[in-house]
Amino acid sequence: MPATPERYLEVQNSDEFGRLRRTLRNFIFPTTIAFILWYALYVLLSAYARDFMAIKLVGNINIALVLGLLQFVSTFVIAWYYSRFAAQKIDPLADDIYNEIEGDRRPADTASTDGGVL
Repeated sequence: MPATPERYLEVQNSDEFGRLRRTLRNFIFPTTIAFILWYALYVLLSAYARDFMAIKLVGNINIALVLGLLQFVSTFVIAWYYSRFAAQKIDPLADDIYNEIEGDRRPADTASTDGGVL
């Protein structure tokens, strides 16, 4: 039997759900702000510090190219770090809330052997 809308509202107002949202916000907001500032710095340097960005480091590789490539690197690092963070902090809280709403309906013999996939 599926959970009722009232049950979902009750869970939404619960301390556990509030903790889940706080944990997620405490990661997402600072990370997003840091990335936007880092990107804005790159754009501003490209627009207003052309001489600085044109400094050659090795051969034809200049600071602008290195900082541009670091934009990609930082994107992948943030994605990797978020996946680790979510697996360690977010997913266990979300699983607890889900199990509280739906209950563990899997048969006892498959609950521990299938990795949670039916």
